[in-house]
Amino acid sequence: MKKAIIAFAAATALATGVTQAFAEPVKVGMITTLSGGGASLGIDVRDGFELAIKQSGNTDIELIVEDDARKPDLAVQLSDKLIQSDKVDIMTGIIWSNLAMAVIPGAVAQGKIYLSPNAGPSALAGAGCNENYFNVAWQNDNLHEAMGAYANTAGFKKSFILAPNYPAGQDALTGFKRFFKGEIANEIYTKLGQTDYAAEIAEIRASGADSVFFFLPGGMGIAFMKQYAGAGVDVPLLGPAFSFDQGILQAVGDAALGVKNTSQWSKDIDNETNKAFVESFQAEYGRLPSLYASQGFDTANLLLSAMGSAPISDKPAFLAALKAADFKSTRGDFKFGPNNHPIQDIYVREVIKEGDVYTNKLVGVALEDHSDAYAADCKM
Repeated sequence: MKKAIIAFAAATALATGVTQAFAEPVKVGMITTLSGGGASLGIDVRDGFELAIKQSGNTDIELIVEDDARKPDLAVQLSDKLIQSDKVDIMTGIIWSNLAMAVIPGAVAQGKIYLSPNAGPSALAGAGCNENYFNVAWQNDNLHEAMGAYANTAGFKKSFILAPNYPAGQDALTGFKRFFKGEIANEIYTKLGQTDYAAEIAEIRASGADSVFFFLPGGMGIAFMKQYAGAGVDVPLLGPAFSFDQGILQAVGDAALGVKNTSQWSKDIDNETNKAFVESFQAEYGRLPSLYASQGFDTANLLLSAMGSAPISDKPAFLAALKAADFKSTRGDFKFGPNNHPIQDIYVREVIKEGDVYTNKLVGVALEDHSDAYAADCKM
């Protein structure tokens, strides 16, 4: 188990030297994936979060970082420790939806505020919503819904779809089917963490599909893309950003070029906050930021905005400040819906190569001011 406790000093403020004043200190517990499969995702969330705090010059946040190693039972143990022993005020950091479902309901039931920088399972967006739970990324279905909408406009009529068999994978295929108007050639749920896709690729080849929609985040996506390219299957791939994000593209290489993917963020979104974020992240860490880094950065800035408006001890006022989302997002326009999930634009991106670096460029907007399908079931 890897652990770090970080308190940022005023010396790390922006070049202006201005630091923010807050009503009360806040202790934040971050459980995220820093080792094993998918570690790059958690590292990027952590780094984006830390960068925002560093730039604020804040001295009133104590950040306790724990590594869940993508294990639900370990995540629950760490949550109990953070709540009962460390007495954290805020929790954040979880990448994987099965871990989110293991941790978040219990944390919010104990009165802790949870700010999700990634996982957005449908069970927490509808009837299972909670005033203490905010998702700063998206509801799981959203990017997949956007790809379903794009597939229609691109003229695809018959799609083969696959995803891992866990909550986010189930939400992914549900979201795609909600918007895609064509025929589903086949629907497959793979094993979470699977690395051999020979059988699935053989089924795709024989399916008669004119497109393949897949959600395979982290190492799963790298393995699938490499094997797909090696098999020489000539059926266009479509997917959400998770399979074509910055950290994954370098490992996939030329096999990803030209593939369309959907995301609520891209490094070339044209606003000053995003430009400054991309530049400062690169300067700090020596790499381009990913979708996950942008989500960590926005989550920290949401927290900082609430801390500037109300003391954590005045919980109703603090929750209202979070709900107001009075911060400048890397995405541009951002607001919460009635279930504390984002309403935002979702874009289509295309994988390109800039010099020696594989990355994405914006192609257009897939869904504008998009909410989620579960908000009506939330009775907050």
